[in-house]
Amino acid sequence: MRVELIKDRKGMVWDLLLYVPTVTALLGLSAYFWYASEPGYCYLLLFLSTFFFLAGATRIVKTRLMVWPTAPVSLEIEAAKVGLALRNGKRIEILKDIRYYPDYAGRTFGLSGMDGTGKRLQFVFHKGQFPDENAYQQAVKVLRDR
Repeated sequence: MRVELIKDRKGMVWDLLLYVPTVTALLGLSAYFWYASEPGYCYLLLFLSTFFFLAGATRIVKTRLMVWPTAPVSLEIEAAKVGLALRNGKRIEILKDIRYYPDYAGRTFGLSGMDGTGKRLQFVFHKGQFPDENAYQQAVKVLRDR
């Protein structure tokens, strides 16, 4: 089974609606504690806002919009391996210890394993990255049943 992935703009909007207010609130609270002479809380909230900003930016740029050079743009599932074509033109094959991690809502799944050199790889795929519902369900079924 081979699937060409597409940009998930709808999911990107949801991620922006989640991360932008969270980071803004954390930065605002950090500034409040700075001027309230509570530098310990300020530093903690500043660290959390930086963490959420980096996590959200990576999620949007790598998995939703697939702009990152190491973002997968196609997924090829076979009996003994899973192949991925990356944005930078490289091709990766997960050969050993292939694991499928579904989420409870059924909108995202994780895929991990090792390539031929023993390097551990991890990828996240969203339902919106697949061309249609049928392609997503088929990929999930093939990965779950292997």
